[in-house]
Amino acid sequence: MGRKFVALAIALVGVAVSACAGRMIGGNAAAPGGGTYVLPPLDSDLAITANLPKNTIGEEKPDEGLGMVKSPKWQAEVGGYTQQRYSQVLGFPPGTKITVRNLSKTTEHTLDVVKVISKPPAIFPRNPKLLVGAHGHGKLEAGYASGPIKPGHSVTITLVKSGVYLIGCAFHYHFGMHDVFVVSPHAAPGKQATPPPTSHPTTSPTSRSSYDP
Repeated sequence: MGRKFVALAIALVGVAVSACAGRMIGGNAAAPGGGTYVLPPLDSDLAITANLPKNTIGEEKPDEGLGMVKSPKWQAEVGGYTQQRYSQVLGFPPGTKITVRNLSKTTEHTLDVVKVISKPPAIFPRNPKLLVGAHGHGKLEAGYASGPIKPGHSVTITLVKSGVYLIGCAFHYHFGMHDVFVVSPHAAPGKQATPPPTSHPTTSPTSRSSYDP
């Protein structure tokens, strides 16, 4: 048993560096909008969890584990971006500084602003011209592009202005990696997708908020 406690201590020290190697599994009650990762087990009966900071967006292709969800309010199917466990409409208050973290173990992703709208429906352009290189100096506005985010890496964005932003990945937009991002004083994440068949098929996610931003 002593060996397990030592291993646990070592694992938790490395959480800030290695959290993205695991799978996010749920919300953190102490930090609304956050999530929890399960890291690879150190032993057959020992699993490690680490909290994802609340002002963080995780991103990966829907078929990598996030799934897709149809938002009745926005009349659109969204996927590839989450504040909790699976894909969902995103919501944060203006002025928030957020972290966008690539959850993939193998694939680069981006977060680009595709279009700015004022209200539903969210009509995603069929063939938008998304920038691969970084643009916008870290401020979420029309034309913002994160630039490539390597697997397990992250970028920081400041939400400088209220609005409804349609976002997408420059590399995987046509794989369903596009979403609605609401920046508003009372915005909160929307309902979550169900997991894709290859990702924990026996687990049913639950929404952390009944408010679809």
